[in-house]
Amino acid sequence: MSKGGGKPKLLIAMRSELPQGFFGAREWARLNAVTDIVDGFPYTDFDTEKGRRALAEADILLAAWGTPSLTKERLARAPNLKMLAYAASSVRVVAPAEFWDNSNILVTTAAPAMAAPVAEFTYAAIIMCSKDVFRLRDEHRAERGTGGFGSRRGMNLPWLGNYSRKVGIVGASRIGRQVIDMLTRGRFEIGVYDPFLSADEATELGSTKMELHTLLAWSDIVSLHAPILPQTRHMIGAQELALMADHTVFINTARGWLVDHEALLSEARSGRLRILIDTPEPEPLPVDSPFYDLPNVVLTPHIAGAMGNELRALSDVAITEIERFVAGLPPLYPVRKHDMERMA
Repeated sequence: MSKGGGKPKLLIAMRSELPQGFFGAREWARLNAVTDIVDGFPYTDFDTEKGRRALAEADILLAAWGTPSLTKERLARAPNLKMLAYAASSVRVVAPAEFWDNSNILVTTAAPAMAAPVAEFTYAAIIMCSKDVFRLRDEHRAERGTGGFGSRRGMNLPWLGNYSRKVGIVGASRIGRQVIDMLTRGRFEIGVYDPFLSADEATELGSTKMELHTLLAWSDIVSLHAPILPQTRHMIGAQELALMADHTVFINTARGWLVDHEALLSEARSGRLRILIDTPEPEPLPVDSPFYDLPNVVLTPHIAGAMGNELRALSDVAITEIERFVAGLPPLYPVRKHDMERMA
């Protein structure tokens, strides 16, 4: 593959702290067995003299958060590049629209590995928020044992709990489908909104296909899993939020792009909804944002995705794709130009 007939040159480009999380002894051994790693990694700039030289000799780019965008100008300086192995989910930043013009570079994604922790986090959030765990924790902390315990605490709160709850999933993405799969094992009714999903496909998943406004009015819990696309910008606005019944749980582990946060703040201040936001807009929220202090809002710092040892699941997928590419095997999770129309 490389010009000298030896192992292909591997360029690792990502934020400086990521290799420690992505790669242990086993991962480095796998990479060294099939590639020659370009010295000086990780790279975060392809426009310095050092970055230009590294990009020029690379056969394979192992990328993640912090990898510079492969613009046409940079691709012109990467004559040997044949593969982009993305060790995260969305490749949009690294492979912008211009990347796909006349590009024969194989692109792979670790999106399936990223989907698992987000789906797990979302499922846990559905369970915990439906029982108002975070509010009850705060009340219990303030009362210091002087308040009610057990079932007595929620005796007159019919909206509290998870029995036979109606969950509306917005977006049958990889993550959305995994959340649906987890919910089918419990005592939930599941609705799904996705314009790309047929009614029969929704049924096969264990859910019922609905239009967005119908879904929002029907649901006890609404969870967002739609991609960042021009048509999904602020798809949840004042009108959509108003359709949700009092005490509805609203969860966003997707992107703040999907939600009009001015409208969400208005609803949050009313106390009508129970809200968990992992991905706000802007991110992070300003230090004086009222969202931090509202008792019916749970804010988490974009932690639903891979963290800690979960990063190894991402690198495992990326390294497997590199091993397969070097061995002449087809990729497991390729990304093609037409996929970008529906991917996050």
